[in-house]
Amino acid sequence: MSASDLFLGSEAGDAAYREAMARATDAVVETVADRDEPYTGHSPQALAEQFGAPVVPEDGVGPDAAIDEVAETVLARSVATSNSRCSAHLQCPPMVPGLAAEAMLTAANQSLDSFDQAPAATVLEQRVVDALCDLFDLPNGADGVFTSGGTQSNFQALLLARDRYCHRAFGRDVQADGLPSEADSLRIVCSETAHFTGKQAAHHLGLGEDAVVTVPTDEERRMDVDALDRTLADLTDRGRRPFALVGTAGTTDFGAVDPLADLADRAIEHDLWFHVDAAYGGALALTDDHAGMLSGIERADSLAVDFHKLFYQPISCGAFLVRDGEDFRWMARNAAYLNPETHDEGGVPNLVAKSVQTTRRFDALKPYVAFRAVGRERFGALVESTLELADDAAALLDDAEDFELLSDPTLSTVVFRYRPRDGMTDEAVSRLNADLRRRLLADGRAIVARTDVDDVTSLKVTLLNPTATLDDVAAMLDVLRDCGRGTLTEQGASA
Repeated sequence: MSASDLFLGSEAGDAAYREAMARATDAVVETVADRDEPYTGHSPQALAEQFGAPVVPEDGVGPDAAIDEVAETVLARSVATSNSRCSAHLQCPPMVPGLAAEAMLTAANQSLDSFDQAPAATVLEQRVVDALCDLFDLPNGADGVFTSGGTQSNFQALLLARDRYCHRAFGRDVQADGLPSEADSLRIVCSETAHFTGKQAAHHLGLGEDAVVTVPTDEERRMDVDALDRTLADLTDRGRRPFALVGTAGTTDFGAVDPLADLADRAIEHDLWFHVDAAYGGALALTDDHAGMLSGIERADSLAVDFHKLFYQPISCGAFLVRDGEDFRWMARNAAYLNPETHDEGGVPNLVAKSVQTTRRFDALKPYVAFRAVGRERFGALVESTLELADDAAALLDDAEDFELLSDPTLSTVVFRYRPRDGMTDEAVSRLNADLRRRLLADGRAIVARTDVDDVTSLKVTLLNPTATLDDVAAMLDVLRDCGRGTLTEQGASA
């Protein structure tokens, strides 16, 4: 095999590319898309045993054999995200326009760290960012950058918030001089159900996880505003310095949306950076019936939105938006070999100064192609139908005698327990659901997640598939019942 057979740009390379892509496409359709069950049930040990061949052999086996091998050992034994009974996590079935965009951006191999590496991609990403700022009603001067997802977006928000606060409160340039001695007093405020990446970011920012102060939630699992007021007053009384307030638009377990407008009021009153983690719920902005749930997000200093959740795009794809694009100055830098200051003065687009990444993929192409292909109205309808299915699934669970619905869904997650017998203690139910979930994964006919609610192991489905129906949900519950009966028998035998 010559070098020309391995790279685009020659007749032989172009032909090899077409053949490899066709073979890979067939492999995906046959082993992932058209599979009857979402998982094979293979254990980690069984998966490891199949990879006995050298990863780097002395002589290659050729593209056809390598692709076929991956189809058999990897694709066929991956979770099938397009299967209607694959509903454990915030892992969506990617829509076809996004898959086509993924193939194009991968082949083009643009890197968004300098204009000369990605000219059209740089300009288009900025166009998509501008459209997103409009979608969330951010003012003129708003800006943003694409990220790998909510983890990176939330980190960037707290990075900018910390550095802005240190500059204003202490006259400290953290980028140049590091944290001030007063950093031990800095605090980040969020709800007790906020994503763990708030604490993770506090660690990475040198503040420590103890810098994150959590606020209790109300009966709808939203941040309790009265409790927030008490928390902020207590922090002030104890000489602590809250600098950021994080609201969540779509918690991981229950999809709860914090009262964003009330939080925006408190942020202004206490001079806090207001960040909204809308990684899950941001897609509500596309809908007619549910966009109002995001009221107040337009007042955020920053927000995170993911496209690999309710926007149905391939992983990974997220965006970080800021109300005032000038706030990127707290992390901006220039490098002579990428974005010299003369480029800024000459109007050459500079995206690397807005990102914590240097080499960065052209992920903005995925939502761009999807938006252009599908349009806002149809896109919004897909989101609405997904949320409606969650409501119907909750009603189905509520009517079932052997399941316990724990909350009406806000977005598309439904949390419940398998409780087949009256009088079961919470301890027994917790053990049963933990064992049931393990048995279910080994069974492979359905994939659901587990979580803890009030210290009791519970089950969770995250419905992100617009093609799924209530019949699919009912079939999944039947699988749970079947595995549940087997679990009860097994527990009885081991008692």
